[in-house]
Amino acid sequence: MVRSVRRPSRPRDPTQSLERLQGQRWPEPPEDATSLVRAVHALRRRPVGDLRPEELARLITQDVGLPWLLPLAVRILRDTAPSQIAGGWYDDDLLYPVVTRKAQVWERFPECSPAKAAGGELPSWSSGGRFT
Repeated sequence: MVRSVRRPSRPRDPTQSLERLQGQRWPEPPEDATSLVRAVHALRRRPVGDLRPEELARLITQDVGLPWLLPLAVRILRDTAPSQIAGGWYDDDLLYPVVTRKAQVWERFPECSPAKAAGGELPSWSSGGRFT
């Protein structure tokens, strides 16, 4: 499910939180909320530029803040890919959440598309469970 959010109307500012960028302050999670719900609420309050890749992955997997986080995630992936591949493996903790967003996400935010950012040359997921 893709949440309805306001499109970014100003340059992305890494010192701003998702709460501020989206113009939406969520209420505190309920007392019996899961650790995932608590984490997502807390991460929305932190500056997006301070989020680590695994935190970006957690938010992206939950379809939270996509107009701001997808471009950041794609840039991180593009910047780290050569060194990780040179080491013989690629840490897919951030890659998987980005490339597995539903088609509706890319239709709503085509400017964030990893294929566009990579010049249309991203690998595709094969039915055998491997990137080709």
